[in-house]
Amino acid sequence: MPTLQRKLLGLLPRIGVRVLDLGSGAAVLYRRGERTRVPMGRGADLVLRGGAEGWRSVPLGDSGARLVLDESRAAADERRFQLAAASYLCGQHVTALLDRYAVNCVFDVGANAGQYGRQLRRLGYTGRIVSFEPTAEAFAKLSEAAEEDPDWWVYQVGLGREDATRSIHVGWNTMNSLLPPSDYGKDRYKRFAKTRTEEIEIRRLDGMMDKALAGLGDPRPYLKMDTQGYDLEVFAGAGDRAGEFVGMQSEVATLRLYEGSPRMGEAIAVYEGSGFEITGMYPVSREAATGRVVEFDCVMVRAAAVPAAD
Repeated sequence: MPTLQRKLLGLLPRIGVRVLDLGSGAAVLYRRGERTRVPMGRGADLVLRGGAEGWRSVPLGDSGARLVLDESRAAADERRFQLAAASYLCGQHVTALLDRYAVNCVFDVGANAGQYGRQLRRLGYTGRIVSFEPTAEAFAKLSEAAEEDPDWWVYQVGLGREDATRSIHVGWNTMNSLLPPSDYGKDRYKRFAKTRTEEIEIRRLDGMMDKALAGLGDPRPYLKMDTQGYDLEVFAGAGDRAGEFVGMQSEVATLRLYEGSPRMGEAIAVYEGSGFEITGMYPVSREAATGRVVEFDCVMVRAAAVPAAD
């Protein structure tokens, strides 16, 4: 026998209200467009505007999480889908590590317009962020991103092996570099065809650390580097103080975009020689034609620095 609720739901279309019955006493009422239901398991459903053709819910192992896919679009551009998934997973992994290692200061080297800092805040990190960006245009955007966040400090300097004044190639969007493009880089990115340079200040990382860590009773810093082929130079500038970082993240290249930049194996060997160990490798860019990975985000920790369990 229909319940009173069912009877009411049956009457609503007569007055122009459409009903999507979700069962178990739940329904969605709407006037315009279509609504469709994608079952998510364990009593949860996703309600979509428009048709549900091609949409499905995929369990991610036994994690309890599920992935909702528009299968036709994901299959049409597998490379973009994989890179988007890697970016998401990298962010989740880094945020978990910051919590696990009780990080209270993230050094954001090569901050550009503040994309990394904003991501950290979105993902729940509340500790100090110290961002370094040398180029004028990007630094203006970085300053704006951080201006209402008192625990996000910004410096208009680059970091490297020695204190110096250098010329940096600009006008390459997020790929501005102290290094010139390689032949491979020129073939891959049209933006490298035109360039202009800007004079910037370079400082050693070890000379900036006391200022960045000021006021922290028990500093537990994490080092993120994304400097377009210059990460090893930044790391060299940490000197003996590299041992103070409990974790780190570096963009490592399997294919050289910049002249003189290290290959992935060389960079990782240096980091491992300083006591870091890999916890994750996430593709940043891939060739569409061949599928080869161009660059990875390499996430590492100093295992001995993990706090003792309570």
